[in-house]
Amino acid sequence: MMQTDMLEKDRRIAADGDEQGKTGRSTEKNMDKNTDTSERPLSVKTEQISGHKVESSEVKTEQISGHKTESSEVKTGVNYERNLRRENDGKVLQEIRMIRRDDPDYPPQFMHYARMPASFYVLGGLPDPERKTVAIVGARGCSSYGKEQAMLFGRELAQAGVQVISGMAYGIDAFGQTGALDGGGRVYAVLGTGVDVCYPRQNYPLYRRILREGGGIISEFEPGTPPDGWHFPIRNRLISALADVVLVVEARPRSGSLITADYAMEQGKSIYAVPGRNGDDLSCGCNRLIAQGAGIAWTPAVILEELGFTCEEEAFCPESDGSVKDDADGAEVEVKKRVNKPRGGKSELPARWEHADDFGKIFGHLESSPKSMHVLITQSGLSPSTVASTLMQLCVSGYVEESAPGYFRRK
Repeated sequence: MMQTDMLEKDRRIAADGDEQGKTGRSTEKNMDKNTDTSERPLSVKTEQISGHKVESSEVKTEQISGHKTESSEVKTGVNYERNLRRENDGKVLQEIRMIRRDDPDYPPQFMHYARMPASFYVLGGLPDPERKTVAIVGARGCSSYGKEQAMLFGRELAQAGVQVISGMAYGIDAFGQTGALDGGGRVYAVLGTGVDVCYPRQNYPLYRRILREGGGIISEFEPGTPPDGWHFPIRNRLISALADVVLVVEARPRSGSLITADYAMEQGKSIYAVPGRNGDDLSCGCNRLIAQGAGIAWTPAVILEELGFTCEEEAFCPESDGSVKDDADGAEVEVKKRVNKPRGGKSELPARWEHADDFGKIFGHLESSPKSMHVLITQSGLSPSTVASTLMQLCVSGYVEESAPGYFRRK
């Protein structure tokens, strides 16, 4: 009852914003476009929704890790109907289930956090709480580089047996989920609509593929509920709650995907970001997260290591030994070789390590006695930013340690 009252109150808030003449603008865009309209200045009216600030006109603004974020999803008065597709397959609709808090299928992850729904709807399956799950989120108007990275991480994580979850939005969300499906993994989507409403409509093939390949569609909104601006930011808390790690692939300085990172931070989850070029608007959000302490997702192996997987050193990725076994649902899956990676006494880098040339220049100048970063910059001839990021990656991978602030040596 409390949840119903809250949702009704929120709808009234959004409706009040409409009556004051606030209008939204379309978020329709091709997933491969590099532009994002969320940066335009907008007048906003701030209200409180589930303890988070939400503007009832066009923009959601929150204080996230010391900076504001705006989501172009949060707008009212928009004609969403033209860009959604309602599921009309009777067989599919019959499979919609309501999961209440006292239901044995209620995700145990939700029990640990505040503001989780008392009930929600699911079409298909739910993430297995015994298996690791990664959320892949990012910009809608992503670049070709962002598309490539989202699909790479989704595919590699899925091949290692990791579940992938996202919001099935344009851009990074959809590409990450597509990559995971291509990798044979289980994929889940948390919607800002009812589970029988696909928004945007262009993602309907992905929507059906998720269901067809054993994943699931999740929503706290009743079946038939169309999209509304305030739905999207609050659904992000469910994405982060169901994930063990949140990965941000591309994000503008005020990207809505940073809201998911903020929820993850509140929930104590690990946050990783794919680094990008300095000055690139689509990389500003990720680079800022890294500066604030997020992990550097320079390869999927880093995420796998965070999740407790250790891969063969030579490949730095999971490999199949050719055998198969049945998973819990009877589907055949490849058995991955995961061996403990030895620590200490490393004399050379793996030959197949991506960007090994730059890594080798720095690693070759390191000794058992510490050297300062300034000395390494001079000796390697690389830029300070390249040396700093490479040293961080070498430390994370166990090849180098920082013996004192700014001083590094081989392990």
